Amino acid sequence: MKGAILGIASAAVLTMGSAQAATATRSAFGALSDGTKVEAVTLTNGAGMSAKIMTLGAALQSLIVPDKAGRKDDVVLGYDTAQEYLTRPNYFGVSVGRYANRIAKGKFSLDGKAYTLATNDGPNSLHGGPRGFDKRVWRIDSVASGADAKVVMSYVSADGEEGFPGELKVTATYSLNEQSELRLEYRATTSKPTVLNLTNHSYFNLSGNNARDVMGNLVTLHAARYTPVDATLIPTGERRAVAGTPFDFRNPHRVGDRIRDAKDQQIRFGRGYDHNYIVDGAAGTLRPAAVVSDPVSGRTMEMSVTAPGIQFYTGNFMDGTFFGKSGRAYRQGDAICLEPGVFPDSPNHADFPTARLNPGQGYVNTMVYKFTAK
Repeated sequence: MKGAILGIASAAVLTMGSAQAATATRSAFGALSDGTKVEAVTLTNGAGMSAKIMTLGAALQSLIVPDKAGRKDDVVLGYDTAQEYLTRPNYFGVSVGRYANRIAKGKFSLDGKAYTLATNDGPNSLHGGPRGFDKRVWRIDSVASGADAKVVMSYVSADGEEGFPGELKVTATYSLNEQSELRLEYRATTSKPTVLNLTNHSYFNLSGNNARDVMGNLVTLHAARYTPVDATLIPTGERRAVAGTPFDFRNPHRVGDRIRDAKDQQIRFGRGYDHNYIVDGAAGTLRPAAVVSDPVSGRTMEMSVTAPGIQFYTGNFMDGTFFGKSGRAYRQGDAICLEPGVFPDSPNHADFPTARLNPGQGYVNTMVYKFTAK
């Protein structure tokens, strides 16, 4: 669908319910080294689930989910302090923009004009550049408790910021209800034609607080095709069938079953899985995309999206040299990411889903992650 921005959806639901109202609580979350204050809003329901969102990067800083025995644990990676998200950036839980994923050689053209971006991932631009949306402090516009506990955060990206054209006005709305549905919706408008691909970059470990790696997690991806990449992880343009390859997750497979298959060039290029899957069904309609299950804790996460693609990433660049929440070393394979959006490098592939946003258009990208425990 060219010339139109797709609404994107993904979510989180626990099976337990409650008649209580969900609550939203605003609090301080420390300060950055330059003195800039960071705040957080915690959304809590009566089913034992809570989500903490901080203004730095409009990031999901923690997500507490009960396991099959009712034990509550944090199932997303991150840091204990705000400054660590800047000094040791790894995109934990952040809102990524302007362009999530990679743009080849940091270059694209729009209406005949060439644009050059910073290259912060080898020869390519990654996740909006060195100071993308993840490193900006967003404003809290509103906080509300009730049937849905909700926080709305906003950020205005100046024309030319990180090389992208147009003043962009963005909001991120997180809401949690008593059915334990955590909903994240991005909206944006622009003053000039631009390219845009927003997503959330949460790293999930359903064992809770990184108790185990995710190699034993079962993953299902509702995708018959994926986009192969070159050695710098830029799509070649091919849409390849997953059948008969280590990329076939149409039926549940353990993450670790084929991640070391050195015979597959794509596994070697990604150091594991770091690839865009083409979600089955019509883009723009909410449809199943992924299921992740941890057999030990009993937690299962189901994801539905309206995006054309979803990036499946197994934390391949975490090397154990930095430490996250509670002093835990984060290593390769300690979490997985599922990032719905348009395809990597779409601005340079005319036959990929469009990333173009025009003045007068509204961009919408909604994400939901559904949790059960049994």
